[in-house]
Amino acid sequence: MTTDKLSYAAELAPGPARPLDGGGLRRLSRATDGRPAARVRIVHLGVGNFFRAHAAWYTEHASDAAEWGIAAFTGRSPAIAESLARQDGLYTLLVRGPDGARAEVISSLSAVHPSDDLDALRGYFADPAVTVVTSTVTEAGYRRDASGGLDLYAEDVRADIAALQTDPRSGVVTTTPGKLVAGLLARRAAGAGPIALVPNDNVPDNGAMVARVVGDLAARVDDTLPAWVAANASFVTTMVDRITPRSTDEDRATVAEQTGVDDPETVPTEPFSEWVLAGAFPGGRPDWESAGATVVGDVHPFETRKLWLLNGSHSLMAYAGSLLGHETVAEAIADPVVRSWVEEWWDAAAAHVELPPGDVAAYRQALLDRYRNPQIRHLLSQIAADGSQKVPIRVLPVLRAELRAGRVAAGATRTVAAWVAHLRGHGAPVTDAAAADVRALASGDPDAAVPAVLSWLGLDVEEVEQVAPVVLAGLADLTQRSTPSTGASRG
Repeated sequence: MTTDKLSYAAELAPGPARPLDGGGLRRLSRATDGRPAARVRIVHLGVGNFFRAHAAWYTEHASDAAEWGIAAFTGRSPAIAESLARQDGLYTLLVRGPDGARAEVISSLSAVHPSDDLDALRGYFADPAVTVVTSTVTEAGYRRDASGGLDLYAEDVRADIAALQTDPRSGVVTTTPGKLVAGLLARRAAGAGPIALVPNDNVPDNGAMVARVVGDLAARVDDTLPAWVAANASFVTTMVDRITPRSTDEDRATVAEQTGVDDPETVPTEPFSEWVLAGAFPGGRPDWESAGATVVGDVHPFETRKLWLLNGSHSLMAYAGSLLGHETVAEAIADPVVRSWVEEWWDAAAAHVELPPGDVAAYRQALLDRYRNPQIRHLLSQIAADGSQKVPIRVLPVLRAELRAGRVAAGATRTVAAWVAHLRGHGAPVTDAAAADVRALASGDPDAAVPAVLSWLGLDVEEVEQVAPVVLAGLADLTQRSTPSTGASRG
């Protein structure tokens, strides 16, 4: 495996300078851009824009970046691996600030593979030099059930378990938990030593979340594996933050104008970035602190601040803002009505954030500045996706905390009302892995639909009785403002 794996990295070794295209633009190449590919010591699952603007950027800017190369694996489509391979794994990060855009070449990807290249994945896990595995696969990618454990009834999960039971060395797996367990089996077989798993998705206590789904799958594949995982794998909890929208033709044109490079893999992002980590790295890690990351004993206060204030307000704008006809975060926050809703949500959430009030106030102001950035076109429809995964973790904890404090106000419930409106056809289109289930719950008579959704979210009978009237009032107000087919405001 070691020889084969070295050849993967060689795919991205410096080659000849890329030729100019018909418009006089050239493609990125390590012969003329960036720096040499470092030896692979990190594996990453999910080569989306956020990873490339965040963890890959921190690794690029670490003081020891030359010692830490990343082997990244795509999601479903292999297209990004093919495109990045044509430019030696290099890509342009386009940092869009209020005063303009700045292009930077990122060199930290030493190898990029399609998601189904399981031989490569197992080869990296079996290499003692690889000591960190990061992942950015969205909340839905960890295949959890309502209790937070592995969804053992999902067909793809069941298929992964069967494949690894039958053939632990080369069984074909497709889910993120399946790939992690397949990799850990390969590492155990190779005696390659300890490794750290570092999820970077917006899930509370994401290290424990990954430990649970990996443990659930491992126990069903091989009853001796969980003890080995406990002794050899650490699960690091993280809080991640950097607004990173989808790439557009305008982004690529800006890069071409500034640099003379045709980069189809351009990633736009904002200047702000934050990464807070807690947990052990028994095999070592890059010096991410030198790039601005923060290593702490407890991520929880930072995690709740970000999940509730940033992600919670994002979800509110995604459903309520799109219902008023807005397309982007910048448009929504410029609307005084939406701005007032966001402030009401922040007032409710901030009361329960375990950080100094001055820090929370400064974070709120920083969020307003970030949201107003006209250079970042963050689509509300993108944020609205997979609400069934996002609303329970971004909104429900604040709602419950308010209930414990004896309050049931519109500020804490409006996001739920807006999500119900969204599921009933208002605002952004519904794109959700559980769309059939949640849309069915939200359909029909609102007097029945709202309690059904609240129960599905996990509120008990007494809590539903307290919250439902406020949500119903919010739903009536929102639907009065919107046309279901277009999401256009009625004023």
